[in-house]
Amino acid sequence: MTVSGFTFNAFSENTYLLHDASGECVIVDPGCYEPAEQRALKAFIEAQNLRVVLLLNTHCHIDHVFGNQFILDTYKVPFLIHESDLGTLRAVPAYAPGYGFTRYEPAEPTGFLTPDQPVRFGQTELEVRFTPGHAPGHVVFYHAASGTIIGGDVLFQGSIGRTDLPGGDYATLIASIKTQLLILPDTTVVYPGHGPATTIGQERRTNPFLN
Repeated sequence: MTVSGFTFNAFSENTYLLHDASGECVIVDPGCYEPAEQRALKAFIEAQNLRVVLLLNTHCHIDHVFGNQFILDTYKVPFLIHESDLGTLRAVPAYAPGYGFTRYEPAEPTGFLTPDQPVRFGQTELEVRFTPGHAPGHVVFYHAASGTIIGGDVLFQGSIGRTDLPGGDYATLIASIKTQLLILPDTTVVYPGHGPATTIGQERRTNPFLN
């Protein structure tokens, strides 16, 4: 599996494309808000001859969902989130204008993610891990074959997700990290929702929130 990343919108959010030798592609957390960002994402997909087959959200805060409807309009694919984050998603239209995002287009999921049902595309299987604390329905996607996590806003390089937003809880987040992430091999690469990639080993050794 190949991970291709883009950094979009005023929150510097990381959008990820997951693709493999089959040419099939999954889009995770499309943060593309500006038309130029949407064009850049679409151009990359076309240049790489990828076929988008699925849209996923790790969680549904505003910066991770800007591009959901654009993806659905463009590629007509299923859209999956964890059911516990449906309220988070549906709250976005109420506060988006307050941040100056007047062109946000709401999108509704077509189905829900559960930890006992892996996500499959092409030759790839992703394990869904439930990691609440930053958002009530937060999940991460673990690809065991390559030792890769698409981690949303759970664990960052030297930090963790904020817990002061609605539905956030510090103790829950720390428990999610310890039970769902730190049990993985040290070499596991974490692709977070903001900032650079890191590894489980690095965060286990140096992250001040985990010591």
